[in-house]
Amino acid sequence: MGKLRVALLLLVAWTVPAWAGDCPRPGTLGTSRTLEVDATRYPRVGLKSFPQTLPLEDKEVVLTFDDGPATTTPRILDALARECVLATFFQVGRNSQGMPGIVRKAAALGHTMGHHSWSHPHLNAMSLKAATDNIDRGIVADETALNGKATNVPRTPFFRFPYFESTPELLAMLQARGIVVFGADFWASDWLPMTPQDELKLITGRLKAARKGIILFHDIRAQTAAMLPDFLKYMRVNGYHVVHVVPKPKGVEKHADANDIASAVPPVDELRGRSSPDE
Repeated sequence: MGKLRVALLLLVAWTVPAWAGDCPRPGTLGTSRTLEVDATRYPRVGLKSFPQTLPLEDKEVVLTFDDGPATTTPRILDALARECVLATFFQVGRNSQGMPGIVRKAAALGHTMGHHSWSHPHLNAMSLKAATDNIDRGIVADETALNGKATNVPRTPFFRFPYFESTPELLAMLQARGIVVFGADFWASDWLPMTPQDELKLITGRLKAARKGIILFHDIRAQTAAMLPDFLKYMRVNGYHVVHVVPKPKGVEKHADANDIASAVPPVDELRGRSSPDE
């Protein structure tokens, strides 16, 4: 029984990387291009929170997932790997500390690993010091899970505020440290109870309306994990393209170009009385 169990674990461990290693494959959605992002040119992006977003073409989307890692994250990774798609994960530090293997697996598959605080608090209700400490503690936990090194200097300098609740002081602090703040252009509202079918209908409707943008999901949601294969198929069938965002390498000369920062009218939020994307 012991040998059989080891064999099964090895099979599980290598299946997803094998799919990813075969990419791109005919008949998959794929990742159409990579977009390098840094805080000089793109300090804050996402029309739900800021007046600017990433320079995406019509029918281009950036897939992002918050609040992991979680027991549902491997299902998200499976769905992405089957379609040769790369995404960005904004991790909660205490979850990374508890599930470092999932963090490393996502990174090994090529996904971008961003940061989402230590404990998912309302950072705008805390003192600047307490909020900064929570952000840094989360980065340290994420970096330790990823690289075995306890540092508050993120290898991937991408951060998303829990609930999208920032303050001018925190935004200035992050920009001074070269950390890009991500909002979103629209989201799946998957913090609300709904069936995978209802979530698919909601997010495809919003995608049709927006046509492009940064999409927010939560990899901790079972309904999202169940819905994602059908959503990726929908994008493939309907001619959408996935853009993978990565940090601009250090030492590369940066030139701001006003044409690179796209602004657009955000889609009307279907929810009433709610301005935050997280529970």
